[in-house]
Amino acid sequence: MQQDRARVDMSFWAILPVSLPALTITGIWVVYAMALYNQHVCPVDNWLYNQSCEEELHLQSGPTLCCTLENVPLISKCGTLPPESCFFSLICSTGSFIVMVIVLLRYAHVIEKHQNCVLNTAALSTGWICAAGLIMVGNFQVDNAKILHYVGAGVAFPTSMLFVCLQSALTYRLAKTQGEYNVAHLRLAMTLLAFIALVLSGVFFVQESFVLQHASAIFEWVFCVIIMLFYGTFSFEFAGVTGDTVMVLARGGALGPNGRGHKVESLGGPISHPPESMSML
Repeated sequence: MQQDRARVDMSFWAILPVSLPALTITGIWVVYAMALYNQHVCPVDNWLYNQSCEEELHLQSGPTLCCTLENVPLISKCGTLPPESCFFSLICSTGSFIVMVIVLLRYAHVIEKHQNCVLNTAALSTGWICAAGLIMVGNFQVDNAKILHYVGAGVAFPTSMLFVCLQSALTYRLAKTQGEYNVAHLRLAMTLLAFIALVLSGVFFVQESFVLQHASAIFEWVFCVIIMLFYGTFSFEFAGVTGDTVMVLARGGALGPNGRGHKVESLGGPISHPPESMSML
């Protein structure tokens, strides 16, 4: 009976990381579809823009639409106007909460199975800061509260990039088996792709070219999708999350798997107990 209950618990926690990309990726595409249906943004496959139009986009009709840079399908632009803005806020707020839970459980799981370290603590901090920025992005639309929206984006994008970098490094550091190294390789590849997409999106965003502005929007979508998929890879570790993992948090993250105190070790520093006593990730 206890073994069956343990398997159910393991299955539940493994589903949590997958639920984040399933919710957010589906959600933002629904927001885009709503914005496109209401003619609040232009289609992703549209590369023709004008300096100005005789009518606003939502008042136009016909197979050919006149688009300006105000209609570029950036994720934030898709969630600016109602009714899609309401759904966008809901997705961002819910996603932020799930991110906080995943980041916290990942932090506790590393302590339980291995030992706390600077990488683990830094990843916890950046993950929670990223979640705070995401809440600001979702609840302060760019056309209504531009400064607060850009502050949130300025927090969420760099910290999300830093988080995946830290987690990739942490995965390599803790890997012992070939399967764990394969997960580390996967995360490294996703991190590199996300970094390229973020840099290109930022560089193109500040350009005056219509084509580059549109390309910036596409790379922004690519970046966000990769980051969400990265969170989904935590299912590999979360299959081993148990009630003991939660107890690590209840004890303030101070105790390890054997009930001993763990000190935060310096980056690359020695481990305070024999490696063979460490459980696999």
